[in-house]
Amino acid sequence: MHHRFSPKRHRFVYRVVSMLLDLDEAASDSLGMRLFSINRFNLFSWRNRDHGDGTDKPLASQIRTLLDERGFSQFKQRVQLLCYPRILGVVFNPLSVYYCYDASGKLGVILYEVSNTFGERHTYCIPVPDQAKVVRQRASKAFYVSPFMPMSADYQFRMVPPESRVAVCIRQTENQQSLLHATFTGERRELNDKALFGVFVKYPLMTLKVIAGIHWEALQLWRKGVKLQPRVSTENNRITLGSPMEASQHETL
Repeated sequence: MHHRFSPKRHRFVYRVVSMLLDLDEAASDSLGMRLFSINRFNLFSWRNRDHGDGTDKPLASQIRTLLDERGFSQFKQRVQLLCYPRILGVVFNPLSVYYCYDASGKLGVILYEVSNTFGERHTYCIPVPDQAKVVRQRASKAFYVSPFMPMSADYQFRMVPPESRVAVCIRQTENQQSLLHATFTGERRELNDKALFGVFVKYPLMTLKVIAGIHWEALQLWRKGVKLQPRVSTENNRITLGSPMEASQHETL
């Protein structure tokens, strides 16, 4: 669900299917399915180059290097990635979320990897508050995403880490006023060939729906008279550090 509040109201809801992938399993290509492949074409697939620095370098090592460089080495024991899979070789991930755990299974860092339609990518690296069942974090906007959203904005994240269910809720504000609420909620299903075949039957053109939907909703905003924002070019694949939110900063999402 996307719900825009200002300067014009605009709301839409649609169904998608995301994949929660353990990056070590991806590196070893040990999933053993007929309809899903790592770094090879298939009905469903996933490639290292779709994330991180855009190369074929194993994503698990890229993320662990990032965690080392940012002082979060204890949370590189296990890394899970929530993203869209390739369907018939095509994918676009506006947002990919990495959950980073220590040796005891404690979630300590979440990475938000944002991609825009200009082929650029940016990652927000944010520590997780201790013993938080619902994770609340914030970061200042540092990456141009939509031509209808200002750069002078802040993000507030409300996350339910993946267990039987998962939730990703993002509130974008300007001068503490809501601009946009974006949410994704999902129910966990086992990743196997039977489930993948069912997904393909129900959502055969999901990737095209995501890409077309972005441009269709942009057209609706333009028709409503929302002003275009000038594009800000930044160095690709940059990292921004965010912070946990204190109880006094929590907003309802």
